Amino acid sequence: MIRSWARTDIGKKRKQNEDAFLADDALGLYVVADGMGGHAAGEVASAQAVQSIRDALAPCRPILERFAASPTVEVRESISSLMETAIQKACADVFDLSQADADRGGMGTTVVAMLIAGKSAVIGHVGDSRVYLYRKGRAHQLTEDHTIVQEQLKRGLISRAELATAENRNVITRAVGIQSSVPVDTLLTDLLPGDLYLLCSDGLHGYLHEDELPALFGQERDKLVDLLVDLALQRGGRDNITAVALAVDDEEDETAADVEGKTEVLRRIPLFQHMTYKELLAILGIARGRQFQKGDTIIKEGDPGDELFILFRGSVEVAKSGMVIAQLHAGGHFGEMGLVDQAPRSATVVAIDDTSAISVDRESLLRLMRKDPLIAVKLLWSFVQVLSERLRNTNDALADLRQELDEARNRDATGGGNVPESSTGPQ
Repeated sequence: MIRSWARTDIGKKRKQNEDAFLADDALGLYVVADGMGGHAAGEVASAQAVQSIRDALAPCRPILERFAASPTVEVRESISSLMETAIQKACADVFDLSQADADRGGMGTTVVAMLIAGKSAVIGHVGDSRVYLYRKGRAHQLTEDHTIVQEQLKRGLISRAELATAENRNVITRAVGIQSSVPVDTLLTDLLPGDLYLLCSDGLHGYLHEDELPALFGQERDKLVDLLVDLALQRGGRDNITAVALAVDDEEDETAADVEGKTEVLRRIPLFQHMTYKELLAILGIARGRQFQKGDTIIKEGDPGDELFILFRGSVEVAKSGMVIAQLHAGGHFGEMGLVDQAPRSATVVAIDDTSAISVDRESLLRLMRKDPLIAVKLLWSFVQVLSERLRNTNDALADLRQELDEARNRDATGGGNVPESSTGPQ
């Protein structure tokens, strides 16, 4: 069960409130929009965006119910597409309004939206409004600001310490309605018992410090929105302030530990070691749950394959040319080279217990990388590191083998004999 609370405030400096929000528990839809444009155009843009998103998503309950019943990767992608389409519709509607009235020219709005689908949710995002997740005592920012300073930070042009004082910190690079369409970021996330999500405009998060978020979000949930808005007012209230909080009831659910366990396992895998929590959730969003019975062959030496497998329960045996070379247990992974090349599998992997795993295939990963260039850069860098380590290990092994051969030759030479040429050359 989801419970929500919402509040908006004009703040201490503005003459009008250009923020708008929606908190619809029945529909499972939550939206915050921060309008801009002057001459009351910001109010129009944000209100229209919220209404357009609601109108686009309200008829989609059958798809959401199908997702809740069977959350496959394909249906997950369709849910993300629903959110993207809804925000694109809002963008077109706001743009059309601006074109019809000269006083509203150039108006636009930020948008963060969250749609509940069973035990999962999809987040859509444009601009610098944010979504936070408070889970197991930790606070995570699930959206990345579309601002000039965020781009500068990603490129290493400024430091994180310089963000708060940067002159152009409020200049956004994307908005709904400035043009007829806009790139939309989406993220799928599982809803776990005890989760708290906060959607807010920059009039709130601009006054929050990262190190204080866990303590703030850990307050009584039915009082949290008032606490946060009042805090922003006390710290200056220069902008409109809007917050929507939604909480997942704290009830027993074995999937809770499962999801948290998966993110921790992913983080320990060299391929994903540089990922943020948000990026790990994105990886899990394209992963397929896999179940294998004892004795099942998961991959076969010589067969084609394009999936990485990550084990969460059970054990597998890895064999090459009929010889067992390794056993892997929970937290182990195999098949990652299938993500980057078309070469046949180099070994056979068989389940030696009933085994639970997830798999990530090449095409799904490439689509995610195209949508999120930062994930792409991190993955490519990790691949380089993994391959470099394998090359070093191979060189070390060859050096050890060469030393053993040299020592064997010396022993034979000392004993008065020579190693026959055929015994060290190709057979």
